[in-house]
Amino acid sequence: MSVLMLGIIGLLVFIILIFLRMPISFAMALVGFAGFSYMTSTSAAMNMVVRELYGNFSSYSLSVIPMFVWMGFLAYYSGIGSRLYIFAYKLIGHWPGGLAIATQTACAIFGAICGSNTATAATIGAIALPEMKKYKYDVSLATASVAAGGVLGVLIPPSVIFIVYGMATEQSIGKLFLAGILPGVLLMLLYQITIVILTWRNPKLGPPGPRASWKERIAALRGGLGEVLLVFALSMGGLFAGWFTATEAGAVGAAGVLVSALLGRNLSWENFIKSLTDTTRTSAMIMLMVAGSIIFGRFMAVSRVPFEMATWTGSLDLPPFVVMGIILLIYLILGCFIDALAMILLTIPIFYPIAVDTLGYDPIWFGVIIVLVVGMGVITPPVGMNVYILKGIVPEVPLEVIFKGIWPFLIAIVVCLALLMLFPQIVTFLPALLTK
Repeated sequence: MSVLMLGIIGLLVFIILIFLRMPISFAMALVGFAGFSYMTSTSAAMNMVVRELYGNFSSYSLSVIPMFVWMGFLAYYSGIGSRLYIFAYKLIGHWPGGLAIATQTACAIFGAICGSNTATAATIGAIALPEMKKYKYDVSLATASVAAGGVLGVLIPPSVIFIVYGMATEQSIGKLFLAGILPGVLLMLLYQITIVILTWRNPKLGPPGPRASWKERIAALRGGLGEVLLVFALSMGGLFAGWFTATEAGAVGAAGVLVSALLGRNLSWENFIKSLTDTTRTSAMIMLMVAGSIIFGRFMAVSRVPFEMATWTGSLDLPPFVVMGIILLIYLILGCFIDALAMILLTIPIFYPIAVDTLGYDPIWFGVIIVLVVGMGVITPPVGMNVYILKGIVPEVPLEVIFKGIWPFLIAIVVCLALLMLFPQIVTFLPALLTK
């Protein structure tokens, strides 16, 4: 049996294990270790596992993950999300569809200190959905707008997925963070335009709320946006200015949120413990994913599957953008069944060489595109993690009702992808400034 055929069989076994509900990290590690052992020897596979895992997990740079994860959970438990939504609600809640539009603004700003799509959807959803229900918003629009808004949490820096992508491809995390800012703002605007169009065609979908006075708006501004801007300026501003590394930026950001929460007396001891517990659990999950992907990636490299796919792709008589479209379609299909983080770790060894080495696309641009595409996976059936989180917040709403409202927002993401492919400068402009 050829090594290529063994690699293909390994991929099929991995897919079967996923459908059998084995945790993805364990499935990657098991298939990778078994395949590598078969091609070499069990002793060589053991040595590979010890060497690769120690080499990666003893790296100081890996501590960036728990730092940014803790920063997000501190923001979640200290109530920053609720104060942000109140600010956005006071500002534009009186427009038709204004509460849903405000939800996108709150998701974008909260994403600037969170980095998680699920935390963003859960935080803003718990605040926004009761308000939209109060003003008789269409349930499908209300829930879908929050689920889609959660995608902004991984596109606008800091983003855990950007961190993992940067580590897997050895790209600058600072440049990736910069690259996500303008696409994140663009996607937020496209979401808001989508809501405006929907409520213009059918005003009953999103009746306007009461108009707030300027005094109320200024008070909401002080209570919500100020601390976010301060934390973002401390962590991201220092990173972009070159004052400290990405790991140090995460530590500074977490410390900034913690100090802000303590000074404002917004964090109880119980919630502080919960933030540590959730951070430990989430970081452990990510580390296991990384470990499994490392082992699986070594197996894929030995089987030559990525190299053969790259060679085959290069031989196709198709324009690069068509090949890229095929890759994105594969990602979209995979996103319907596999978690976003696992999908990136699984597919990077295969598609990254094709996109960057064979097709010649910029690796930072490709990272933003991939994060955007896997973001679609968290709101599409049957996995749709953000949708299930919203279902937990409003259990009386059927899943099909939430998924029904998702489609206009999926179209907005597709439009965003098309604009980024037509105008890659939207992604590369800010990272280019960092190199000057």
